Amino acid sequence: MKEIKLPELGEEIKEVTVSFWYHKEGDTISSDENLVEFYSDKANFSVKAPFSGKLVKIRFKEGAKVKTGEVIGEVE
Repeated sequence: MKEIKLPELGEEIKEVTVSFWYHKEGDTISSDENLVEFYSDKANFSVKAPFSGKLVKIRFKEGAKVKTGEVIGEVE
C-alpha cells in the first residue's frame, strides 16, 4: 500500500478544503493525472497522482479540511 500525501503548498498555505475527487475508491489511476481538487482562501489547485495503481482509500471527503503533509489517500 502506498500513501498519497497533501504536498507542501507554499509558506502561506497550511490548510485547504477538498473540492472534489476526480476518481472514486476502486478506480485505477495513472501517475501524473489529476486526482483531487482543493481550495483555500488564496487559490484553487489540483493534486496529481504520484504513482499508478488502484485507489483503495480516500481519507478526506468533499468539504473536509486537510493540512499539508497529511495522508489523503492510499493506492495499491
